Amino acid sequence: MDYDTLLDAETRDFIRRSAECCPDNAVDLSIEEQRQVYDQLCRTFRQDTPEGISSEDLSANGVQVRVYSAGQPTRTVIYMHGGGFVLGGLDSHDDICAEICAQTGYRVVAVDYRLCPEHRHPAQFDDCWAALEWAADTYGDPMVLAGDSAGGTLAACIAHHARGRLQNLLGQVLIYPVLGGDADQGSYLEHAHAPMLSRSDVKFYDSIRTLGETPSDDPTYAPLQDSNFEGLPATMIFTADCDPLRDDGRDYRDRLLAAGGTVCWVNEEGLVHGYLRARHSVARARASFERISLAIEALGQGLWPYD
Repeated sequence: MDYDTLLDAETRDFIRRSAECCPDNAVDLSIEEQRQVYDQLCRTFRQDTPEGISSEDLSANGVQVRVYSAGQPTRTVIYMHGGGFVLGGLDSHDDICAEICAQTGYRVVAVDYRLCPEHRHPAQFDDCWAALEWAADTYGDPMVLAGDSAGGTLAACIAHHARGRLQNLLGQVLIYPVLGGDADQGSYLEHAHAPMLSRSDVKFYDSIRTLGETPSDDPTYAPLQDSNFEGLPATMIFTADCDPLRDDGRDYRDRLLAAGGTVCWVNEEGLVHGYLRARHSVARARASFERISLAIEALGQGLWPYD
């Protein structure tokens, strides 16, 4: 795959700067070293908090969360961070959540779920569900789920589990999520050696989530493992075209459409996994982040401008 042709100069520069923090063989490092590398990557691209945004760290049914607000929000976004279920936390996505708050005017609750390998599946799911229940009880607002990469997985898993259990869930916005697609076909092979995330990286992070075999019929692990795609909230899926995970978004969209759901898949051409960090340096990523924020805002208002 000729990424020099597929990617513009801004995106290639983003990849170069990322590689200075995060080497290609990062998954061969120890878990602690991987976390140090990832934290440095996040600091490299960190942006200042927008004016007027405040945040507070709280305990949500025993799960640490960071709550962002501006004014008197009437909607709540539950945000699950990426990082392969192994990396990241409240600080890694602090600026992203603050900007979502600023652009939508909604309260944002960022979830600091427990990480693998110290805490295996379903610990991450359990923490996100506990935080969602806490937010529902504490604020009583209509809610939107959102997350990137592994956080997109968790957001979708929570959406499936919430059916019949929780009211006022208006939508989910999934950003280059891993949803449990077939790693032996499609984009997994086409972009097996993509910059920022390779097929082998995906398989590594999947293998570390459990102590044994990967579950096969567990929608709290991977949403595409569910047998029922009815009754899900309105769904927006954003994928990067140069990403092994791309076709997961397409396949999930197709399952929801077949079940009569309201869903739209936006595949961002010329972008790579992790492009949220490039939203201030790459025009394509900036435009996508604006679309993501608008999607969160629209779903929070019960609007669907994608037909």
